[in-house]
Amino acid sequence: MNIVVLVKQVPDSGAERTLSEGDNTVERTSANNVINEMDEYAIEEALKIKEAHGGEVTVLTMGPERATESIRKALSMGPDKAVHVQDDALHGSCAVATSKVLAAALGTLNADLVLCGAESTDGRVQVMPHMLAERLGIAALTGARKLTVDGSQLTAERQTDEGYEVVTAATPAVVSVWDTINEPRYPSFKGIMAAKKKPVQSLSLADLGISADEVGTAGATSAVVEFAKRPPRSAGTKITDEGTGGEQLVAYLAAEKFV
Repeated sequence: MNIVVLVKQVPDSGAERTLSEGDNTVERTSANNVINEMDEYAIEEALKIKEAHGGEVTVLTMGPERATESIRKALSMGPDKAVHVQDDALHGSCAVATSKVLAAALGTLNADLVLCGAESTDGRVQVMPHMLAERLGIAALTGARKLTVDGSQLTAERQTDEGYEVVTAATPAVVSVWDTINEPRYPSFKGIMAAKKKPVQSLSLADLGISADEVGTAGATSAVVEFAKRPPRSAGTKITDEGTGGEQLVAYLAAEKFV
């Protein structure tokens, strides 16, 4: 089975994140950038499927040159090769434009299965799997907590607030996963060294037949108009119980519309 895993480099969610004052896009240049956490679960699921059914796993990334660091980290987990779509004109691309670029790149890879995280920690829009499936004309099984492969048939348990739903589709298909689906492996020293020699193909917009005005800030269908940093946390309200503490507490909760 030919499996492609979408991997995005994002600012570390454990560190302070901000937007660039120049164009209101996510500040990535000075950030501590890492693999999107949910994508690591997609990589692990791809490797498990390969180990069970054979085939090849390709990592697909769209991002600037520094995204190579995350590509090598992904390859150290076990995938066979990678494709890196990079072009200066891509900076500031919205989800719609991003899906167009990724779909064009996927069109060159003939994937039986496209795996990705259910969301990215920098955007959290959760629409990319649906957009890609629509552009490619294939099925989308989203929010999977379990995935079973039987030949060309896919069965997924889609995680919901109430429990889960069982959904099925035939390959080719796009499947997004949550962090409940598996436990990603740690790269071994051997894997880290091997990743340095694995092939990484670089593609530009011209290679994909996409013009610069269709992507980036120029082609974005949405944009951040204004932003402000989160205000510092206030000291809060202190209630001293001198016989009326309960009444004061109820009054505070009512004023804050908690009751």
